[in-house]
Amino acid sequence: MKITEKAERRLRNVLITFMVICITPLCENGRKLNGAHSTDAFAGKDITCVIDLGDDMYGGHGLETGLNYELLNRFAQDNRCSINIVAAEKGKNYLDSLRNGKVDIVIKHSEDISSSAGIEISRMMNSCSAWAVSEDKEDELRQINIWISHITESDEFQEITRRYSGAFNPIRRAERGVRTNTVSPYDDIIKEHAATLGWDWRMLAAVVYQESKFSINSKSRRGARGLMQVMPSTAEYYGIDDLLDPAKNLKAGTSHLKRLQNMLNRSGLDQTELIKFTLAAYNAGEGRIADCRNFAASMEVDNNRWDEIVRIIPLMREDSILEEESVRLGKFQGHETIAYIDSIMAIYEAICTICPEA
Repeated sequence: MKITEKAERRLRNVLITFMVICITPLCENGRKLNGAHSTDAFAGKDITCVIDLGDDMYGGHGLETGLNYELLNRFAQDNRCSINIVAAEKGKNYLDSLRNGKVDIVIKHSEDISSSAGIEISRMMNSCSAWAVSEDKEDELRQINIWISHITESDEFQEITRRYSGAFNPIRRAERGVRTNTVSPYDDIIKEHAATLGWDWRMLAAVVYQESKFSINSKSRRGARGLMQVMPSTAEYYGIDDLLDPAKNLKAGTSHLKRLQNMLNRSGLDQTELIKFTLAAYNAGEGRIADCRNFAASMEVDNNRWDEIVRIIPLMREDSILEEESVRLGKFQGHETIAYIDSIMAIYEAICTICPEA
């Protein structure tokens, strides 16, 4: 029987559709075997990773902890696992935790783990750091190495490493005549949270630099942590459970700034003064700043201007302040808070110089 041209065309379309349905899964499987997902060593697991690279502010390798934090999250996404990332506490031996199975991956400078017994080291992620696993985790190490090979050859990896490398000091960059649209690796989330405050995002970037130099693993002697140096108790108040996470840390810090700003906004302050007083309260506490303003009012000094508050703060260091009814919390030295505001304003000016467009 002779097949008409129309029937022949219909048959050809059916055969093409059949081939696509059958062959596509095979191609996808081939990509899976040759790409980042060649094994299921981590799939469906909850893994704990420790970043033990020292203090980014003084280590000399850029924002290395932040870089590895982002890469670990990408690793978890690509390998279909849940991840808990921890910044190392000073003095703790996390290689022992790796050996006894309490930790799955430890990231350290390669020279610090090259001769450690019972530890296997991944391919180098960059010139500084390596990921380590226990020596009995051969499948896991193989999967990490495959993933590193895959990611480090990508344009995405080059873009990520560029964002975390180099000098971030705004004042020095301004002095060198740098002009750029990039202030930190966290510009996008800084812009997002600055909008909730009604601030120029460059002002919030200045606060973050003052607090942490854009280092997510910063920690103060008093226990404040992360990009905005948030106390754990403050984070708990705002429902934040992970201060190493840049987005969560910024949310906690800006939520606190917003609460302070709302309290002060009833006083009729203009925008610049409102920001200064909000930052002063962030640094010294709202009670201290209320004391300053109340004392200024009792002295018939304009308590809506920060410069006027600075002028009367030396009087608050005297014993006589203890007799003032307007002052509830006693003497206030104020040196740190005055320097804090001055520094942020200088950083903000520098950021506006290097990044002229908000």
